[in-house]
Amino acid sequence: MTELAKTFEPGPIEAKWYQHWEKGGLFRPDRPEAEPFTIVIPPPNVTGSLHIGHALDNTLQDILIRKARLEGKDALWVVGMDHAGIATQMVVERQLDQQGVKRTDLGREAFLDKVWQWKEESGGTITRQLRRLGASCDWENERFTMDEGFSRAVRKVFVDLYDRGLLYRDKRLVNWDPKFQSAISDLEVETAEMPGHFWHLRYPLADGSGEIHVATTRPETMLADMAVAVHPEDERYRDMVGKMVRLPLTGREVPIITDEHADPELGSGAVKITPGHDFNDFEVGKRAGIAPADMLNMLNARAEVCQTADGLVPEALIGLDRFEARKRVVEMLEAEGALIRVEDRQIATPYGDRSGVVIEPWLTDQWYVDAATLAKPALEAVRSGDIAVVPETWKKTWYNWLENIQPWCVSRQLWWGHRIPAWYDDEGNAYVAETEEEAQAKAGEGLTLRRDEDVLDTWFSSALWPFATLGWPEQTRELERHYPNDVLVSGFDIIFFWDARMAMQGFEFMGEKPWKKLYLHGLVRDKHGAKMSKSKGNTVDPLGLIDRYGADALRFTLTAMESQGRDIKLDEKRVEGYRNFATKIWNAARFLQGNGIGASDSIAAPKAEKAVNRWIIGEVVETLARLEKAFDELRFDGMADAIYHFTWGTFCDWYLELIKGEMDEETRAVAAWTFDQILVMLHPFMPFLTEELWQAMGAGSRDDYPLITAQWPQPEAKVDAEAKKSIESAIAMVSEVRALRAELNIHWSSRLTLHPLEGSAPDVGASLDRMAKAGFGDPVDAPAPGSAQIVAAGQGFAVPLADAIDLDAERARLKKAVEAADKEVKSLAGRLNNPNFVERAKPEAVEKARADHAERSAEAERLRAALDRLG
Repeated sequence: MTELAKTFEPGPIEAKWYQHWEKGGLFRPDRPEAEPFTIVIPPPNVTGSLHIGHALDNTLQDILIRKARLEGKDALWVVGMDHAGIATQMVVERQLDQQGVKRTDLGREAFLDKVWQWKEESGGTITRQLRRLGASCDWENERFTMDEGFSRAVRKVFVDLYDRGLLYRDKRLVNWDPKFQSAISDLEVETAEMPGHFWHLRYPLADGSGEIHVATTRPETMLADMAVAVHPEDERYRDMVGKMVRLPLTGREVPIITDEHADPELGSGAVKITPGHDFNDFEVGKRAGIAPADMLNMLNARAEVCQTADGLVPEALIGLDRFEARKRVVEMLEAEGALIRVEDRQIATPYGDRSGVVIEPWLTDQWYVDAATLAKPALEAVRSGDIAVVPETWKKTWYNWLENIQPWCVSRQLWWGHRIPAWYDDEGNAYVAETEEEAQAKAGEGLTLRRDEDVLDTWFSSALWPFATLGWPEQTRELERHYPNDVLVSGFDIIFFWDARMAMQGFEFMGEKPWKKLYLHGLVRDKHGAKMSKSKGNTVDPLGLIDRYGADALRFTLTAMESQGRDIKLDEKRVEGYRNFATKIWNAARFLQGNGIGASDSIAAPKAEKAVNRWIIGEVVETLARLEKAFDELRFDGMADAIYHFTWGTFCDWYLELIKGEMDEETRAVAAWTFDQILVMLHPFMPFLTEELWQAMGAGSRDDYPLITAQWPQPEAKVDAEAKKSIESAIAMVSEVRALRAELNIHWSSRLTLHPLEGSAPDVGASLDRMAKAGFGDPVDAPAPGSAQIVAAGQGFAVPLADAIDLDAERARLKKAVEAADKEVKSLAGRLNNPNFVERAKPEAVEKARADHAERSAEAERLRAALDRLG
């Protein structure tokens, strides 16, 4: 044994053991013939740093991979980073801006050189931070979504999808980010209710026979109006349908059409149709027979007014920013007499989640994937149970999205990313191929080709993560053994971005699911349940928590609070509490060492005759069963609960107390074995502490047998019912007497006598006297005056108290305490029953009042029970 320091200090221990594990290749021991177990990490952005959500996500994965490793499996945790197209380009452009240099000043190739330079020097901070957390990834085979092998996989998937008719180029409306001058996904758009206006406009009929009124939240878009729509059953406009409207400002004549999109109950029932700048209008325009190529566009990539194809936009508006143009258009409409009135209204406004600017629906040529076709196997896999979703409540979300999925726009107008493998001739014909030579061969000699300037959506490449990281398109041994993966651990917030798309691409290119189980965890919120944000100042730095309490304490906190389907309300006091748990285990190890107990040399439970030892072996068996069940069901809070209560309560608080003064060879052997079982079962959750104690308890004998690659418990023992009943009776007796002492302020100098009210005294050995300073007296028919009563192990006992306390004074004290507690309970109940308080107070104040009410109510009941004991 190596003598442990008096104080547990996690920092030096964590640094020592992580370096030892990684240097020794222990995260991926050589087990080529063992049963494979595989997890792929959700690749963090190369620009990222560890936040509390990462800490949760990666802790859960590490628990599963460490357990599989202890079970002797070929446990592979694939690690890597995502190139994060927009985010990375933002970072590098911001650095260049500080130097007075723009991306366009450098040109594409020179800019990309700068990005790669940044990646080598500053990218990947998060992977170093994951090591602080204890993440036991396969770092020797780290991947990057822009590395050579992965890039080849991306090109092949693009070309194959194109050749299969599942990827095509089309002119459609996209969510356009004017800051990045790129299309972005629907999923990257956030909508906020903002104060705005509803402008009511007068559109005259071209034949001078009247006018029609429309309303809009974006009056500037009338510069590209192509129709006015009314509902086909709206009698008010029956005679106008088919007539032409002459638009104000532009003079363009457009038809009045019918479409069910027009709501007769909303406004005038007539709506302006701008198919090139509104998603609903785009569909109306197509139904009206307007081809996307003919739809008018009045904005450029910077969201500035440009001339439409018919040349009717007034020159005074050309070049104006869209919001400046709005003001000017309203002024011009008012001057022309076309503005009827303006209403104030809250407007649902789309924003780019990264740029923070208002998103513009914009008509462009982009590349699309036929997501509806790809979605079918992914839908069926979840319906049939081929892919298990945990918790199952997320199945409905999976179905709803995939059943209504739209074509996936996969092109982005960026420089950093996988450049689209398509080349064009002078007539705009596209030639899709993995290389320029192959594209030229398809085009034929004599044609000059230019490459597509765009890159692919970052999620297009990350959708290939479960198989491209394993060597695909090469048919590697890793791919054969580790696909499909066993489980994917993911935040529910990327179920659309990533999870569903991996399923789609996995079925399309591998012919089967990417993983057997999909586990979706919640968000980590602050202690009041509010979503964390920098603007609120309520974010939690996981590295700061690790510095203060250790990685093990943070990991265990997140595990214990991860309850399927619920967000986590993270309170730092919980982390502090589990740091105390680590200290408790440390002190238990020191106690064992002080009694000559070191490491066990047995995987199976030692032979035992004494009831206390047979009992603790049975408790290990039961704890292991609870732990295994929780792992099978991916109940992380259940895992933590099982090992925590066994370690702190059963082992430290009871077993070590019960064996004090009775340290024979059998007990030493059982205590050593039991502590070993604790260290192994606890290792996936608290790897640093457990490895340190594993080595310290077996110093010299475990140099070549580290805990990280040891063996998962196999007790080869059963629960001994007789021993269990005997020890649980002793524990119940001690607990009841201790509770009695605490409730009635009985000093430890007073020895208590327990008189059975029926039957004889149970055999609890010397534990009652040593642990509760009490013993048994003769049976009695009824309690003597001045006695308290307790019930333990199903049996009643009378406990005379006249010599232990002043009964009258104690009754008076308890009565006063009950009255005070009842008064406070009543006051808190009054606040909670007051609608003004519940509805107007801050949520955290209401929550605290409820917690205080519950706590004081329980205290009042406890005090009342103590008073009742005295009769």
